Amino acid sequence: MELAGSRTTVARLVDEHYAALYRYAYRLSGRAADADDLTQEAFCKAQACWSQLRDPHRAKPWLFRILRNAFLHKRRAEQNHPCISLEGVDEVPGKLPEPLPPVDPHELQEALNELPEVFRTPIILYYFEDFSYRDIAEHMDLPLGTVMSRLARAKAYLRNRLLSQEFEALADRPGRGRHGL
Repeated sequence: MELAGSRTTVARLVDEHYAALYRYAYRLSGRAADADDLTQEAFCKAQACWSQLRDPHRAKPWLFRILRNAFLHKRRAEQNHPCISLEGVDEVPGKLPEPLPPVDPHELQEALNELPEVFRTPIILYYFEDFSYRDIAEHMDLPLGTVMSRLARAKAYLRNRLLSQEFEALADRPGRGRHGL
């Protein structure tokens, strides 16, 4: 095995995981400059703390956790805690009309930015980074049911936020609630 934190070890980690880590950082922060900084900070911390990684085969989740912790630390330092209410968002949405309209990536990122971090992280990990429910639960140190609930609530919020006016008109038909999609 290579020396802990050696240049070749870090170079290998960067080669293997940079793109996924950057995507995660971008989805969390919503800005390319912040994603660059977070990704670089994660790799620097990984190099400094290489000896703490017990299983080198689990480097990806370890790096994601380092990045998330850096993001949370940055957020706390900025004292920027936007809150949106997820009350009134249906837990189990009805059947959606087919096909769904295309979603503008910029609008999606704006909607993700509006979500509190506890809802944003599971959505990003599940849909953009292909983490399983169990991996997300381990990553966030949460029970599996909590992860599932947060994913459901976040999806419902995003669906209601991103659907176009034509689909909102369907929701306003008699017999359907405002969030009945």
